[in-house]
Amino acid sequence: MTTLTETPTIGIVIPAAGRGTRAGQGCQKAYRRIGGDTVLNRVLKLFRSWNTNCPIVIVHHGDDTSLLEASIDRDSNVYTTTGGVERQASVLQGLRFLCSLPKSPSHVFIHDAARPFASHRLLNDVLESLIEQPSTGVIPAIAVSDTLKKSDSNGLIKATVPRDGLFRAQTPQAFILQTILHLHEMAATSTSSYTDDASLLEEAGLPVRIVQGDSQNIKLTYSYDFKEGERLLLANSPVLASVPDVRVGHGYDTHCLVPGDEITLCGVKIPHTSTLLGHSDADVGLHALTNAFLGTISAADIGNHFSPKDVRWKGASSDQFLRHAAELVKEGGGIITHCDVSFVCEKPRISEHRDAMRESVAGIVGLDSSRVSVKAGTNERNGFVGREEGIVAFATATAVFPSSLL
Repeated sequence: MTTLTETPTIGIVIPAAGRGTRAGQGCQKAYRRIGGDTVLNRVLKLFRSWNTNCPIVIVHHGDDTSLLEASIDRDSNVYTTTGGVERQASVLQGLRFLCSLPKSPSHVFIHDAARPFASHRLLNDVLESLIEQPSTGVIPAIAVSDTLKKSDSNGLIKATVPRDGLFRAQTPQAFILQTILHLHEMAATSTSSYTDDASLLEEAGLPVRIVQGDSQNIKLTYSYDFKEGERLLLANSPVLASVPDVRVGHGYDTHCLVPGDEITLCGVKIPHTSTLLGHSDADVGLHALTNAFLGTISAADIGNHFSPKDVRWKGASSDQFLRHAAELVKEGGGIITHCDVSFVCEKPRISEHRDAMRESVAGIVGLDSSRVSVKAGTNERNGFVGREEGIVAFATATAVFPSSLL
């Protein structure tokens, strides 16, 4: 076993020039936010908290310069350069830049920009392996535990692949800087493609050593990876775990008054000299509250769910709209804890029917009536409300969801 007399000096290369948008939200995944910070900045903070002085080179797409600067916390040892079309070309650019520094390091860690959850323990294990065998490449990896199947293009299984000795590779992958640079320079002139940097050493017949990977060191690629990432952040942060996810939705609706003999507000039929005009029963209170419920789960508005052009809702009772919205909140993991409806009208006098409306809403939603508020005010004879040409309703709904990152 060869032992270094001095600890290797380390530089970091983070390729972040890809165009991958499979994670959703229309942007490169490295610039998406998770737990209030961009993925890329979390990676940057990971290495900076591990080593306060090592040079870090971020390789970005030429179109992302402004986005990058707005997404990271820089210091004097953080450098940026533009990458190529493929990851391989971007890594090469990062290695060249690292070698051009006045005090270039002896070794390099190459780390995916979409892996923000690597631990200091993992980084230390990779470094210790370098110290023990400085001429050997090092990668973290996890042994495959699932049964592996090989299939044809139609999805039919053709064979079971023995999993003995199979591992899932992670990053950071560590190498002698000059060695991996030379191999990347050679690879740039070939037609071969490599899925990771260790593959270049393997092809050249150079040794690569495995250290135990970290199950939390996931690569954020798809939307469900981000959900898992938020779960990991929450699990590792007792403070955040204790913060309830309280969401407040607001709703608004208005309907014209036309000649009639009855009006429906919050599910209560009230004798009146006019009625509200609408495709359904025009219950302005329940419509506003439906929109408030939908607001807690960012699920558009009532018209998106119950189009006024759809004949199925002609004259429909609005309690079914509110039940639907409440069910969507429930399916999203939420519990409705309170709702409040405010009417703006000259007539009828809401105070005379307030308790009946509270009981009606409570029954529809499944709340105690003490958690339902109904109130009203006039418009002091101003505007269309003051002329008794229509009624306006505002609503607010509060729902609590399982603790998660905001």
